Amino acid sequence: MAHTTRHDTMRRALRREVAGTIGLLADEEDFAAMRRYRTFTFDDHATYLQQVEALLKTLASQGRHTTVALFDPEEYAEYCADTGLDPDAPGSRGRFTAALASGGPTVPYEGQPLADLLPELVDEAVRQATWEYATAVLARTGPCATCGEDIGRAAFARASELITRALHTSGPGTRHLVCSVPCEAETLLAALHVEIDQDGSAELDETEALEFATVLAVGIATHRAAGMVLRCTAEGTRDRVQGWRMNGGRLHPLTAAEVFDAYCTDAISGELVAPESGVDYCAAPDLEDDEPGRGHLH
Repeated sequence: MAHTTRHDTMRRALRREVAGTIGLLADEEDFAAMRRYRTFTFDDHATYLQQVEALLKTLASQGRHTTVALFDPEEYAEYCADTGLDPDAPGSRGRFTAALASGGPTVPYEGQPLADLLPELVDEAVRQATWEYATAVLARTGPCATCGEDIGRAAFARASELITRALHTSGPGTRHLVCSVPCEAETLLAALHVEIDQDGSAELDETEALEFATVLAVGIATHRAAGMVLRCTAEGTRDRVQGWRMNGGRLHPLTAAEVFDAYCTDAISGELVAPESGVDYCAAPDLEDDEPGRGHLH
């Protein structure tokens, strides 16, 4: 009896060290698409979300680490067709979720309400899709017809230079960069949050920086009308906002009036909105060097 109890205790200890992933149907449309499968037994999205949250709390109380992945019914159907799995089987859903965990967007569950986790998960999925699309665009640009250099690689290197210069336009504090690049289907958006210390060293998320540089590189490589905005925050001073507009693959600084107009105009209606208090809209410095051929403009 004691031998059995000791083995049960060991198994419980091992169970706490097994990480798991839950595939989450984030919206009602995706939930409705899964209801066509007989083995998917939920019939109400709100109840489904409540049960998922209860399960996450139970696993956390047992010391289990769980990540949440975005479950896409269309991708699931394609996965089953490619692998020969029966889509109307719980085991197939489990295998698809495991595949998501290895390469798809996931968010760790750390006790936060599901209402907070859901938008974080959707944002992560959008970020990954944006980066994958931007990477594909750069890969398609190919070599420069004049010099033979890889345009995408050169644009990425150039974007990294410009970001570094933008981050060091002022002293210590917080930087928040936003980049937008209009493309065929939709506008690519990327954001980068950076802390600059007294020595000028930058603390940032490397994945976020990679994604930001890739999106900016798309604007450089394709000569699209991209834009970049920088907000600087430092203790004891007013926030400073500056901006640049991409033209011909090069960033051109905006004047203080242009930055003010951009920030104080509703992007949808075109109507004026009140400026933020405690914010200065400033002319941006020139980030470009004196080599007009950089960025493969020829």
